[in-house]
Amino acid sequence: MILQALAFYLFAAVTIASGVMVIAARNPVHSVLFLILAFFNAAGLFVLMGAEFLAFILVIVYVGAVAVLFLFVVMMLDINFVELRQGFLQYLPVGALVGVILLVEMVFVIGAWVVSPEATGLLAAKAPALAQATNAEALGRILYTKYVYLFQASGLVLLVAMIAAIVLTLRARPGVRRQNIADQVARSRDASVEVKDVPVGKGV
Repeated sequence: MILQALAFYLFAAVTIASGVMVIAARNPVHSVLFLILAFFNAAGLFVLMGAEFLAFILVIVYVGAVAVLFLFVVMMLDINFVELRQGFLQYLPVGALVGVILLVEMVFVIGAWVVSPEATGLLAAKAPALAQATNAEALGRILYTKYVYLFQASGLVLLVAMIAAIVLTLRARPGVRRQNIADQVARSRDASVEVKDVPVGKGV
């Protein structure tokens, strides 16, 4: 029990520190690397809770796809971060206002659990017995029945994000010849092949 508590505090501390460094790091590549570290430690927390399927999904999907995509997008966009830092003070009041609003909302949520008379009964209630289904099977039943429309909506959001990443990285450079598959397929034999009648002994 002590070992599990130590592992929990270790994973939680590293996750929080990595989340802070994602925001505080000056280099965007370092921010993405700290984000990957936060994902790995969050996966460790899921394993401690007995949700190993969620831990695998977090590592495979977020670390293997999303974080790597972020890294490539940050490296390919070639953003002028010096110019962005110059306008930091300009947007600081708006960012501080949003942060204060989120903090107040979190205080209200946590305070509601503390002062609510029903909260004590909910926390003291026994957890229901685990069903015979595995984590993956139980998650699939809930995801594709009760939350199927939200699941489809999340797929549309990811599709829009993928199209946006393609549009941001697709640059129109003058003088660069691009391949047009439709024009190549539509070419006829007469437009592609020219037969020359060369006289004997004269060459081209």
